Amino acid sequence: MVPIGGPLCATCGEKLSGLRFAGEPVPVCDVCRRVPPRFHKAVAYGAYDGPLRDLVHILKYQRVKPAASRLGRFLRQAMAGVDLPDNTLLMPVPLWKGKRRERGFNQAEEIGRAFLRFQDGKGIQLSTALLVRNRETASQTGLTRHQRRANLRGAFSVVQPERLKGRDILLVDDVMTTGATAGECARVLLRAGAKQVWVATVARATRETASLPATAEARAAASGWGGASGHA
Repeated sequence: MVPIGGPLCATCGEKLSGLRFAGEPVPVCDVCRRVPPRFHKAVAYGAYDGPLRDLVHILKYQRVKPAASRLGRFLRQAMAGVDLPDNTLLMPVPLWKGKRRERGFNQAEEIGRAFLRFQDGKGIQLSTALLVRNRETASQTGLTRHQRRANLRGAFSVVQPERLKGRDILLVDDVMTTGATAGECARVLLRAGAKQVWVATVARATRETASLPATAEARAAASGWGGASGHA
């Protein structure tokens, strides 16, 4: 399990291909140039493939909670170069209550808690109740970027917005695919008064992994690990 190799988009963390980004001090992918995301910056540790994908699945589908500790370390490595403001709130992407009840835990929350255990007193506070998921959403697998955004519209909301007004938010999830979930969460957080939103995930579905014939979710379903994806 190794970190994603560059060059990477300075905004969404997508792996950039080709030579036209060479030499750019702050490279930005074409998607972020056309439609800048709501979040300030997204980082991830590694590509959503191979052993890293397997470790995420061991936590998420086989419910081996100690795997969260290793994933939390990876998240810390991904955040090593990010200078978060003081008094940042860490918010895991919430699960629908039925899904959480079925799984027994929220994998994003477990990773976030492990990440905080490895922090060196940076004043990041965990918040698991302010951002909520209002409804169950259909699986994002196979949907276009536009369809993903439509599927998520209205799926999240903020309770007690006065508690996050003017605060920086670190949004944590296990995997980022197109950024639709992270973008929708950032939208509602900013509308509720947050200053800016940072996104950190353990894994990132790069263009190379996204183009594989069988998606990771399809493989998981085939092996009996199935479940709707909540990827950022």
